[in-house]
Amino acid sequence: MLDRREFLSSAAVAALAAAPLARAAAPKRGFAEQAYAKALVIDALGGPGGYDPDLAPDAGLSPSMLADVKASGVTAVNLTVNSVGNGPNKFEETVAGIAFSEKLIADHPDYFMKVVAARDLTAAKASGRMGLIYGFQDTSALDGDLQRLAMFQGLGVRIVQPVYNRRNLMGDGCLEPNDGGLSTLGRELIGEINKQKILVDLSHAGTRTQAEGIATSKAPVAITHSGCRALVDVPRNTHDRELKAMADRGGVVGIYFMPFLRASGQPHAEDVIRHLEHAVNVCGEDHVALGTDGGISGIKLDEKYAEFQRKFFDERQKAGIAAPGEAADVFNLVPEYNDARRFVALANDLSDRGWSAKRIEKILGANFVRLFGEVWG
Repeated sequence: MLDRREFLSSAAVAALAAAPLARAAAPKRGFAEQAYAKALVIDALGGPGGYDPDLAPDAGLSPSMLADVKASGVTAVNLTVNSVGNGPNKFEETVAGIAFSEKLIADHPDYFMKVVAARDLTAAKASGRMGLIYGFQDTSALDGDLQRLAMFQGLGVRIVQPVYNRRNLMGDGCLEPNDGGLSTLGRELIGEINKQKILVDLSHAGTRTQAEGIATSKAPVAITHSGCRALVDVPRNTHDRELKAMADRGGVVGIYFMPFLRASGQPHAEDVIRHLEHAVNVCGEDHVALGTDGGISGIKLDEKYAEFQRKFFDERQKAGIAAPGEAADVFNLVPEYNDARRFVALANDLSDRGWSAKRIEKILGANFVRLFGEVWG
């Protein structure tokens, strides 16, 4: 999820690192802290934690990461529990991913709770915990067996993305040049997702796959983490036509904090806002929200992280899942929003742009809360 040529120069890293410090010194602005404290805040693709080079991969969350969970004010996140991409052992890896998430909740019951119904969102808010919504980015773990979906639903999975960037048994991802849409099995999958009262997520899908998914689903769908292709023409962003069709059927798009928000270079706050405003103009304010595709904790933007980013990008390239717009020297974050209180900063920025408090609350989470209730029951 913290899902990038040469090593970043010290000067470039320092310039990026300075941005969140400047943000922290800014005075309080239009969107009141009291309003944020009352809002149901949803990150439709994210998770607790962040990059820490001093922690072992299996070390769990540090005390500072746990503190960030509380400080963030985030009510719930769509947490990816499956192993993405085509290949062997995806079922076993996904079961292990769910078990890891269950242990996270068991180890930190004062910080996390599992979300399986819409009412759990208000319970998480009332108890001051972060709700974890188990989600799939890909369906390779099913191995073509749709009966497995009921089992995963029983384990708590509430959001399912049929495809990742490449083709699988269900259809074409956004990197497939032929854009063949959903397979017959993929159409059957969407019917089964509807039957299980799981939310269909069309992120990472090819354009035709998105269009057919929206038309096939009997329930509203989401595109939990994407951007606007009318602004930046890369495969991971979504065309206006599909955004409008999704919204017309009651769905919601989450705008991410990813490199795809601009044609080249590091994305910044103005890019997030530009995509949010375009999406609202296309979809209406009831159908746009946030799915950062990142962790809750801020990241120290130094040479260690630059090296991590380079290796991460190289691994994705070798696996064939890196998308146009990703780069070895572009971080998967927005520097101005690189801390646990990122959504407060964004809310203030939107208020400064003249957005009403009601519209901001919808973007922060109310739109996804409504959608979850409609789909999950």
